[in-house]
Formats: sequence, C-alpha cells, structure tokens
Amino acid sequence: MLKRLFAAAALAVTAIFGAHAQKTEVTLSYGAYTQMDATDMKDGWKHVNTAWGALNAGVNFKVAPKIWVGPSYTFSSTTTKGGPEHSNIAYHAVMINGRYHYYSNSIVSLYGKVGLGVEFSRMQPLVGDNYTKAYCAFQIVPIGAQVDISRQWAMYAEAGFGAQGMFQFGFKYKF
Repeated sequence: MLKRLFAAAALAVTAIFGAHAQKTEVTLSYGAYTQMDATDMKDGWKHVNTAWGALNAGVNFKVAPKIWVGPSYTFSSTTTKGGPEHSNIAYHAVMINGRYHYYSNSIVSLYGKVGLGVEFSRMQPLVGDNYTKAYCAFQIVPIGAQVDISRQWAMYAEAGFGAQGMFQFGFKYKF
C-alpha cells in the first residue's frame, strides 16, 4: 500500500512538473508547535513531552504565474517523561504543498499555502520492539510572507497550523 502511494505521488509530481515548471526553489525552515504535539500522533502513549519543533525541507516548482507546488519533508522528535519507561518518538512527515501568492511587489510577497500527506510516528519504547504508526499530515497557512534578499535568496515566515508548525521561519534558494 505504501509503495503504491509513493509511486502515485512520484508519477503525479513528474506529470505536473515535467512540462510546466518554469522556476524551482529549495526551502529550509524551522516550525514551532506542530500538529504532532496538538493531536494524538503518539499511539496513545502517556506522559509525552512537547517536541522541540520541526525541521522542514522542500522543493517547489512554479506551475502558473502565482502558483507553486512541490513536495516537502518534515522531521521532529520527542521523548516521554523520565523513569523506567523513558522512550523516544521520531516524527517523519512527507507532504505535497500548494502555494498561492495573492499580493506581490518588488520586495515582499504575501501568500497562502496548503499541504497534505502522511506522517510516520516511529515509536521507540525502552522496553519492547520499535514500531511505526502512520497518520494524516496537513498544513494550512492563511498568511505567509516572503522577503527577497537577493535574486537567489529569500527569507520567509508563515502563520498557520499543521505538521510543519504553527509558526515557521526559513530561507529559500531560487534557481
């Protein structure tokens, strides 16, 4: 099932971006307070600490004058509170994101973004075998702002909710 999902996603990305991509950008960001903290993406484990946030990486392709689409990867982790059953959880999210720029001038661009994908919680109990649980991952960003630093570099901030974080700050490199 998972292989089919990834094969279908790869085919969709290839079909959409192969002929239409005009520009490409690579993103790297940090997001605070993720979907994994706000919802039970920890298989019902008790006494789980709040995660430190999330590191996000993505590639976006410009498919229309104001629309960018691309895949992203998010990593986060947490632990349970100390004691004899002290354990770890690693979160891995893979999503397809779409971004629409609704205002732009020569320096600043405002946009909204949505993302949908899958999140894998890698459960690592101190006692017992490691196992993985899969959950729906999403990202909803009604307000994002990008400021161009140079022709290739931009920094951005987003406010929304999802696997990538409620508040996100990062950099983009444009090709």
